[in-house]
Amino acid sequence: MARAALDKQPADVRRMFDAVAKRYDITNDVLSFGQDRRWRREVLAAVDPSYGDKVLDLAAGTGTSSQPFADAGATVVPCDFSIGMLQVGKKQFPHLPFTAGDGTKLPFADNTFDAVTISFGLRNIVDPVAGLAEMRRVTRPGGRLVVCEFSHPTWGPWRTVYLEYLMKTLPAVARTVSSSPDAYVYLAESIRAWPDQAGLALMIGEAGWTKRAWRNLSGGIVALHRATA
Repeated sequence: MARAALDKQPADVRRMFDAVAKRYDITNDVLSFGQDRRWRREVLAAVDPSYGDKVLDLAAGTGTSSQPFADAGATVVPCDFSIGMLQVGKKQFPHLPFTAGDGTKLPFADNTFDAVTISFGLRNIVDPVAGLAEMRRVTRPGGRLVVCEFSHPTWGPWRTVYLEYLMKTLPAVARTVSSSPDAYVYLAESIRAWPDQAGLALMIGEAGWTKRAWRNLSGGIVALHRATA
């Protein structure tokens, strides 16, 4: 499989995620040194769902990020454009209502959800601002947005170490654990090309969200952005 170029042609990115689906969760766990579990807990706390809340988990992949919302009593809809991911997820979590959907044209009515969240998937949407606007459309007035995405480490020396790992070590490790290691070269490059914390906050505002704020996790490797519809 040829890895997707940074222009993020949707069909190429979809095929890439289909190819990595089988070992996606274990690969992420290894590559993040288990930090992905902490990041999921932080997302759950930021969304802070009440019992019965309707939560859209966009770019949900195999549903690992969705199950905690169900455990908290929310009605969660895992949505992803990769059929391969959804098929793996349905085997793991057969009770969750996995839904196929394009982030720029979501298959939901206006004002459907109390909260929308997307973790490590916004940068893979062909037009992130359009995707954020779609998330705004399907969120009720006053509802919440939580975006967990890779960002820019804030301390210079740590940023240098991180970029060295990202561009050299990560693809090498992926070759030992992933079902499609070439995909992780694309993922590393997409992380490096992604805007910093302030840049993403501007994009969220451009899409119509208000009360924007962010918090750095793991020294800025990841940033947790919040906003209100």
